[in-house]
Amino acid sequence: MPWSNQSGGGWKGGNGGPWGQGPRSTGPQPPDLEELLRRSQDRLKRVLPGGGGLGGAGGLNPLALIAVLVLGVAFLGYNFFTFRVQPDELGIVLRFGSFDRQAQPGLNYRLPYPIDEVYTPKVTFVNRVTVGQIADDVGTVGMGRDIPEESLMLTGDENIVDIDFSVFWVINNAEDFLFNIQNPENTVKAVAESAMREIVGRSNIQPILTQARQITETAVQELMQSMLDGYGAGVQVTQVQLLKVDPPAEVIDAFRDVQAARADQERIQNEAQTYSNRIIPEARGQASQITEAANAYRDRTIAEARGQADRFTKVLTEYEKAPDVTRRRIFLETMESVLSDMDKIIVDENTTGAGGVVPYLPLNELARPQSSTTGAAQ
Repeated sequence: MPWSNQSGGGWKGGNGGPWGQGPRSTGPQPPDLEELLRRSQDRLKRVLPGGGGLGGAGGLNPLALIAVLVLGVAFLGYNFFTFRVQPDELGIVLRFGSFDRQAQPGLNYRLPYPIDEVYTPKVTFVNRVTVGQIADDVGTVGMGRDIPEESLMLTGDENIVDIDFSVFWVINNAEDFLFNIQNPENTVKAVAESAMREIVGRSNIQPILTQARQITETAVQELMQSMLDGYGAGVQVTQVQLLKVDPPAEVIDAFRDVQAARADQERIQNEAQTYSNRIIPEARGQASQITEAANAYRDRTIAEARGQADRFTKVLTEYEKAPDVTRRRIFLETMESVLSDMDKIIVDENTTGAGGVVPYLPLNELARPQSSTTGAAQ
């Protein structure tokens, strides 16, 4: 990777790197050689027989010199040619400022600084950034000081909503994370705020405050991931969590009144809909009942008329066959129908005066119950 691809130019000296920033985690710096030799000599004096030292009465001790050299080489080789990667880290090795390889957790080999340079970002640690508030003194998110500059957002229906939320993210590409962006935490926070403002700006305030919280979180997470992938940030957003979604404090009382009015409106509408659902079926049932009764009356009247017409036709046919007999039979049947329920007095037409009344035995009166006869007598 050429150094000129990053802001800051080439080496800046001191702790600076080829990308204008110091390494986040590098191997140990080379120790002072004189201090190392002095410490080794002190240890040999305590270990070697005869008081030790690099030289005795006869001059320089070859065994002691060899031991010092072996210890020095081993110590320098361990510190200069190896580095350790922790289980939650991933080693990124640069050779002359250009990416060379990745080192897995454990003890790994490298060339001395400044030939090889090692970065060890924590790739399994779940990072968290919060937008809209600052954590309290003990680090509890959701209980700290609110930041209106970050939390106040304009919705699609031109209302203002106060939103605090947290973003959880991990490193999924250590090379891109180290060399494509500067100050990753601030970058993720800026992307999170931008994505949330865009999603809120496309939504109305009512769904955000009520049933659309999960939808909002998912939309912001997808938009953030798309933006970070476009930057080549090497960051994976694992979760977006809304901490607080409220109207601004200055208008929250008025907003609650509006919410209460809307709730009353919905309640009244539901009651009216319930009444409508009950009345309309009853009215339809009554209308159906009246219609069926009218149809039955129509069918009965038509059937009776057709029956009478058929009866008249049959009587007419018989009358044409024997007019005298049919006329007499019709007369007798008519008189029987008329006089059957009437009181009758028989008068002989051949006599005049009161003597013309003919007494008869009313057998039908004798057949009536005794109680009815007694009541009639009284």
